[in-house]
Amino acid sequence: MSKLHSRKKGKSGSRRPKSAASAKHVEMPKEQIEELILKMVKEGTPEAKVGLILRDKHNVPSVKSVLGVSLSAFLKKRQSLPEYPDDLLNLIKKAMRVRNHLRIAKKDVHNKVKLLHIESKIHRLVKYYTNSGRLPVSWRYNPEQAALLVK
Repeated sequence: MSKLHSRKKGKSGSRRPKSAASAKHVEMPKEQIEELILKMVKEGTPEAKVGLILRDKHNVPSVKSVLGVSLSAFLKKRQSLPEYPDDLLNLIKKAMRVRNHLRIAKKDVHNKVKLLHIESKIHRLVKYYTNSGRLPVSWRYNPEQAALLVK
C-alpha cells in the first residue's frame, strides 16, 4: 500500500495467499462465513476491517477464495453494500479535520497544501466510483455538503 502523496511505500503489509487452494484448510462452512460477514456489516464494520477480522480471528486467508467472489460483489448481491465507499468517506473525514484545523491556524501553509492533496485524491476517487457505477454520475464533492454526509 502506498502513501497518500509520495513515491514511497509503507513498511507494514501482509502477503496474499498463493492460490485458491490455500482456502482448503478453512474449517468454517461457507454459509457460516457468509452469515458472519453480513452480521459484521450490519454492525457497521467497514469492508476492509471485515477481511482483516476474518483473516486474523477466523483463519480465512481470502474471502474471494472461499466465497468465489470478492467481498464487495458478495455484499452487492445481498444488497448490504454501503451507500458510499469507506475509503471515500475516510478521506472526506480527513479533509474535514484539516479544514477545521485551518479555521483556527490560518497561516499553516503546510496543511493548506496537504488539504489540496487530500481533496485531489477525493476527486480522483469520485471519478473512479462514478465511472464504475458505485456513485451517481451527478455526485460532486462539495466540502459543506460532505461535512453533512460524514456527520
